Amino acid sequence: MSVPVIAIDGPSASGKGTVAKQLAQALGFHYLESGALYRLVALASLRAGVGPDDAEGLARLAQLLEVRFAGDRVFLDGADVTLALTDERCGERASRVAPHPAVRRALLERQRAFRQPPGLVADGRDMGTVVFPDAALKVFLTASAEERAQRRYNQLKQKGIHANLRALSRDLAARDARDTTRAVAPLKQAADARVLDCSSRPVDAVVETVLAWWRESRSGTSA
Repeated sequence: MSVPVIAIDGPSASGKGTVAKQLAQALGFHYLESGALYRLVALASLRAGVGPDDAEGLARLAQLLEVRFAGDRVFLDGADVTLALTDERCGERASRVAPHPAVRRALLERQRAFRQPPGLVADGRDMGTVVFPDAALKVFLTASAEERAQRRYNQLKQKGIHANLRALSRDLAARDARDTTRAVAPLKQAADARVLDCSSRPVDAVVETVLAWWRESRSGTSA
């Protein structure tokens, strides 16, 4: 039997990462934060001086990445880059790196390799449409633009990182536009995905809803 996958997609700062992590923990599944791989390519490109339009150079970086995930920590070339990946400059560059087909091809098999027993919860923007089209459950998380900007602002402030709410709102809007209009694997809801607006819902309630959907999918009952 194929290893089951729960695919959680949605726009930046929609809460998909937090929800996916808690789902994986609750189910004892592996977890894939696909965005981290693109941010790693972005970070490597910033450090190596590879421009965001250099598709060939970026794909080469993606192929050669020396990456290790250890709990909540991420290591690049042996160095802990967990905090560096949260920098807005890195996130903005990742959004410009992700549309390149060569980069996406280079990372596709890395992402699929996370599919290990007993199961996987994967979050991103094309988990249910491209990476795991056969996912047992597909969820598309949404939240208002204002709520997403506020969440990102709070996250950065908690980490001691200076942030400007108005600038974050502009950056999120620009990132949404790039993600939804790119030619390759754009952000969109899979036809068989279940949509959940989590603008005013606490994380625990969102997780419980998705867990209920998962139990329904396993038992064969309808929603």
